[in-house]
Amino acid sequence: MNTIIASFRIIEGKEAEAEEAIRKHTAAVEANEPGALAYIFHRRPKDPALVTVFEVYADDEAVAAHRDSQHQASFGKLFGAVFDPATVKIERQERVSGFSR
Repeated sequence: MNTIIASFRIIEGKEAEAEEAIRKHTAAVEANEPGALAYIFHRRPKDPALVTVFEVYADDEAVAAHRDSQHQASFGKLFGAVFDPATVKIERQERVSGFSR
């Protein structure tokens, strides 16, 4: 399993557009990527412009399928217009222990 934690900021004034894009993108991942086991966007109550994405993939092939998908390419085009590209942080995590239900 591969876990990725990504974060970025919504550009001020683009909140509604960002929420719509996030919902559309999440639906595309769910419908088209069986190797994506979890794909969850979070916002901090005290800093709602900061978005954190928790992603879990079955294997390296599932990560590659996500990265190379058309919907990911389309979502990526929003950086600079809706999301601030200067704030992007992506961390790949290695699972030590735990479970999901």
